[in-house]
Amino acid sequence: MDYAQLDDSSLVRLLAYKKPDALGTLYDRYGKLVFSLALSIVNDRGAAEEIAQDVFLKVWDNAVVYNEAKASFRSWLTRITKNRAIDVLRRSRTRPERHAIDWTDSSLENMADAHSPAKAVELRFQQERIRAAISQLPREQGQALQLAYLQGYTHQEIAHQLDQPLGTIKTRIRMAMQKLRHALQEYEQEKSKTVNMA
Repeated sequence: MDYAQLDDSSLVRLLAYKKPDALGTLYDRYGKLVFSLALSIVNDRGAAEEIAQDVFLKVWDNAVVYNEAKASFRSWLTRITKNRAIDVLRRSRTRPERHAIDWTDSSLENMADAHSPAKAVELRFQQERIRAAISQLPREQGQALQLAYLQGYTHQEIAHQLDQPLGTIKTRIRMAMQKLRHALQEYEQEKSKTVNMA
């Protein structure tokens, strides 16, 4: 049987019969997502790796109770991940608000491609401006923006994952984008002044 050709629900049904290849296929599909989500919450790679392992063990143990009528597998998986990550934070007496969103160099560099040294320098300055603007966003807006633009979640998925109304998520992302746009406009104005003065 080619497990890679099966949909998520079929794989979970096979998990109920303790088929390890089904779990391996689900891990291949969602391992990176689970790790990234855990990392965005706990901001610790080691802890995020442990959380990812715990999440897939829980999926293995609880596949029999999964109800696809209530939630997609991805939604179920992200909820398990979020709950596990929050448990880890509570145990370590660390609050999520203390962690900054991890907008790494590679995350921003993947958003554009530089084809010349001059373009690379310009891109680096722009990335630094974006990073500075992002660091000024309220945590909730930064988190929603990260899930939408770096992890590819839909607004509905973000609302479900963060247990917030869809309208709230849309507002957070819209406000974050407005702030980033304003910051970039200021950057362009400063750049134009520098060029004109030269």
